[in-house]
Amino acid sequence: MTAFDRAPRYQDFALPDSLGPHEAVVDVLAVGLHPRVRSQTDGSHYTSTDELPLVPGIDGVARTPDGKLRYFILPHTRLGSMAEQTVVDLRRSVELPDGANPIQIAAAMNPAMSSWIALRRRIDFQPGQSVLIMGATGNAGRLAIQVAKKLGAGRVTAVGRGADRLSDLGADATVCLDGDERAVSQALGEAGRDVDVVIDYLWGQPTHDALCAIVPRRVDDGQVLTWIQIGSVAGLESSIPSAALRASRLQLVGSGQGSVSTRDIVAALA
Repeated sequence: MTAFDRAPRYQDFALPDSLGPHEAVVDVLAVGLHPRVRSQTDGSHYTSTDELPLVPGIDGVARTPDGKLRYFILPHTRLGSMAEQTVVDLRRSVELPDGANPIQIAAAMNPAMSSWIALRRRIDFQPGQSVLIMGATGNAGRLAIQVAKKLGAGRVTAVGRGADRLSDLGADATVCLDGDERAVSQALGEAGRDVDVVIDYLWGQPTHDALCAIVPRRVDDGQVLTWIQIGSVAGLESSIPSAALRASRLQLVGSGQGSVSTRDIVAALA
C-alpha cells in the first residue's frame, strides 16, 4: 500500500536488517482478508497510524524455519502478512497440529476469536445464559453461533438478513432483518425479552432499532442485558436511546484491540 485511496499492488518490500530475540522470518502460507484488514488498507481502523508504505494483513498461517506450522498475529507493523515472507514474534503465535488446513485456519481464526474473546475475556459469561447475535449471517456471526454453543449457551438467537438459513449451525431461533419493519421489530422484541447477552457485529441503525424493540418488551427490567459491541458493518456510530439505559439494566461493553490485551488474546489462541 502506497496510498489509502488506491488499491495495493504487488512489489518488493524489504525485510528488516536485524531481528529481535523472539522474532523469525517465516514463509506465509495463508492470510485472512478480514474486515479488520480492509479498514487497515483504507486507514479507517481506530488503530491506524497513517504510516505508509505498508504491507496489509494482521495474521496468518506460516511455516517457521524449524518446519513447524504456526498461526500468528502481528503487532502494529508496516510489515504485514500479505507477502511471501514476514517477520513474526513467536510469542504471538501458536503451533498448529499436524494435518491442520492453513487456509481454513487463516480464514476462521480471526472471526472466531472475536466472539470467543468477547465471551471469555470481556464478560463473566455463564453456561446456560442466552445469547443473541446481531449480524449472524456474516463469517464472524456464523462462527459466533457455534462458539456460543461451545461455551454452553442455553439458547442462541441469530439475527441478520437471511438468518432463517442458520438453524443448521445450531441457532435455536432466528430473526430475519429483511422483512416488514413492524414484523422485524416485533420479532426482535420477542427474541430479546429475556436474553442475557447480545453480540453485535452491526452497530449503526440496526442497533438503535433493536434496542427500541427489545427494551420495552423485557420481562424483567432487573435482568442484566449485556450488549457487546464488536463490529460496525452497518455504521460506525449508533444513537442509543437514553430510556434504554434508564429503563433496563443495560450494560454496553466493547471487545477488540485495546479493551483486550495482546497477552490475553495470545493466551486464548490455543
